[in-house]
Amino acid sequence: MSKKQKSIINKESLAFLKEYLNNPSPTGFEKEGQKLWLKYLTPYIDEHFVDAYGSVVGVINPKAEFKVVIEAHADEISWFVNYISPEGLIYVIRNGGSDSQIAPSKRVHIHTEKGIVKAVFGWPAIHTRNRSTEGKEPQPKVDNIFLDCGARSRKEVEDLGIHVGCVCTFEDGFEELNYDYYICRAIDNRIGGFMIAEVARMLKEKKQQLPFGLYIVNAVQEEVGLRGAEMIAKRIKPDVAIITDVTHDTTTPMINKNIEGEIRCGSGPSITYGPAVHNILRDLIIKTAKKNEIPYQLHAVSRVTGTDTDAFAYSNDGTPSALISLPLRYMHTTVEMVKKDDIENTIQLIYQTLLQITPKTNFRYL
Repeated sequence: MSKKQKSIINKESLAFLKEYLNNPSPTGFEKEGQKLWLKYLTPYIDEHFVDAYGSVVGVINPKAEFKVVIEAHADEISWFVNYISPEGLIYVIRNGGSDSQIAPSKRVHIHTEKGIVKAVFGWPAIHTRNRSTEGKEPQPKVDNIFLDCGARSRKEVEDLGIHVGCVCTFEDGFEELNYDYYICRAIDNRIGGFMIAEVARMLKEKKQQLPFGLYIVNAVQEEVGLRGAEMIAKRIKPDVAIITDVTHDTTTPMINKNIEGEIRCGSGPSITYGPAVHNILRDLIIKTAKKNEIPYQLHAVSRVTGTDTDAFAYSNDGTPSALISLPLRYMHTTVEMVKKDDIENTIQLIYQTLLQITPKTNFRYL
């Protein structure tokens, strides 16, 4: 955290963060999480609207012609029930980039019209696993992992309200670790929704008057192709967009820094270079970080950012867009890990950048 910066996360906002992270919000089924987010955001905005698929937008200065977006995505990876065997075992397919290798022995919630049904990803004991003729261990894959909810027939499964298409989320919730680290499933990217909500709170509490309309966007369906951002960008038609998401801490084992670059938890938000990232906006963000002594890191991408930045940048007639990322360890696992200082510095960087933008800011390359 910057030396000049007091703690942003207070008792109330931390309580919201815990509730928001613990609440399931699978891709395509973000409704309950969006309700929580909007309830927290409402005191800090002038109005809001929701699109057909559930992206939520809080607006400050809605009558202003010049529009600036700060955006995160609301959805988490999950699973769909795909097949129920005669023996009552449940086979699944991915909903987003779910990792089959972490599934064995994990506890899950199967979401049904009757409520949550608890289940586990079963896996054969080490003593009994079939080995190939080469002696290799079988690896968990989508076609061999399965859920066991205690039922022993298809009818018993169906009697619980489970059917093909039910969505399943991991159970793992929020915890605080040593040295101000937070862990949870789905920090990617509800932490982004938290951070942009905190920016709105700071603007309200500091009585900052912005010379433009600010659209605080929590978009759905990022994990299946940036779909929510694609829809909402066309509706808002912003002049500028600042996206926040998570990025990989590359300092843990089995990650090649020659390929992935070097990003470290605790060293500040990451600012991205890449074709979709607008050079002038990115440089404004870097200048703002330096001016306010906010630590930051740099990251480069070859073609796309893989985040909602791409959807906003190439929307409408082209929207100057930039990406500010939060370093995170163990992405798409149930123990995603981030550092409190990085969260606060990301909030501060977005906030301070907004104070540098006006309708007269020149975003033209030529």
